[in-house]
Amino acid sequence: MMNNGKIIHFDCFAGVSGDMVLGALFALGVSSKDIEIGIRQLGIETFSISVETVDRSGISSVRAIVEAPDQKNHRHLPEIERMIDGSGLSEWVKSSSKAIFLNLAKAEARVHGIPLEKVHFHEVGALDSIIDVVGSCIGFEILGATRFTSSKLHVGSGFVDMAHGKFPVPPPAVAELLREIPFYSTEIEGELVTPTGAAIVSTLCERFGPVTSFEVSGTGYGAGGRDHKGFPNTLRLMIGQEAQSGSEAESLAVLETNVDDLDGEGISYAVEQLLDNGALDCWLTPIQMKKGRPATMISVLARRPDIDRLGSLLLTETSSLGYRLSEVTRVCLRREEVSVSTSFGPVPVKKVVRPDGNVTFKVEHDSLKEIARSREISLTDLRDMINQEVADYMDSK
Repeated sequence: MMNNGKIIHFDCFAGVSGDMVLGALFALGVSSKDIEIGIRQLGIETFSISVETVDRSGISSVRAIVEAPDQKNHRHLPEIERMIDGSGLSEWVKSSSKAIFLNLAKAEARVHGIPLEKVHFHEVGALDSIIDVVGSCIGFEILGATRFTSSKLHVGSGFVDMAHGKFPVPPPAVAELLREIPFYSTEIEGELVTPTGAAIVSTLCERFGPVTSFEVSGTGYGAGGRDHKGFPNTLRLMIGQEAQSGSEAESLAVLETNVDDLDGEGISYAVEQLLDNGALDCWLTPIQMKKGRPATMISVLARRPDIDRLGSLLLTETSSLGYRLSEVTRVCLRREEVSVSTSFGPVPVKKVVRPDGNVTFKVEHDSLKEIARSREISLTDLRDMINQEVADYMDSK
């Protein structure tokens, strides 16, 4: 998926569950048939997805009903990952779906105090829950969404009956998934945030709180199964673009590790792999470790859904035994990519409006290299000539 896609905002005033997400996606125009085609690539054939419009306290909402006769409700994480990896789904859908299940497995492991590989999912391992997760990711991709935000999560109140007894809301696995994520409780009784819903939102969303600088192009309501009196039990998904302004802030993560026994070629390859697999940026810092050993600190800037994948790459492509993870906020000016016709052909240009109103631009370096090689022109001379042509073009606008 491209980074210039749309944003989906989860408005979880009545919580969130997997079927509510699917219902809201159908309300936004995603076809259930397209979801079914994608799910069949998992090797799942005996299932159905029905869609109905219902009233939730005066709000017309779409309810998604997944029926999947499944005699096996308990699955381990590797089995689910094999189902996903063996499909013909896109790499984004695969990696996002696996990241959601991985976060869920980590939460279960912390709750039960067992190693990750011994976690087996109960109800969440059933086919209907797998369809909810993978189907939601398929729907996000169909809509062209590449970024996700969420409101605070309304978790409900009271107690819920579970396999091991009666537990308070939010139940243990949900509470683990919502670590460092704002949620609240009201007088509405019941479990409003399910483990599947919490896993989807906590994995994909990069920011939690009120909508800011958001131009909404569509709204869809996904109904929950219960119809509370005087309370709209529905999830609102809003899709759109960030409103155009001078700058934007987003919550990101930085992964860092120190290596002192990897040569320059190995480090270069690791950085290349990180950038090719979704890292927003990657930089190297020369440092001195204990006993005076020279080393290199590798720093990776990443969005929340990419943390586990990039962390795994760090440990695979370097000699490091671990990495540090910290939350950061990035503020950056908005950029617009335009194509400018020049005497050397069209070239991609990044256009930026500065806070004082001045417009600056930068020609993509890789395009300059290609032109310089094909025309056998000095890169320095070519840059000067094209920059002048682009400046003349910008002045004419």
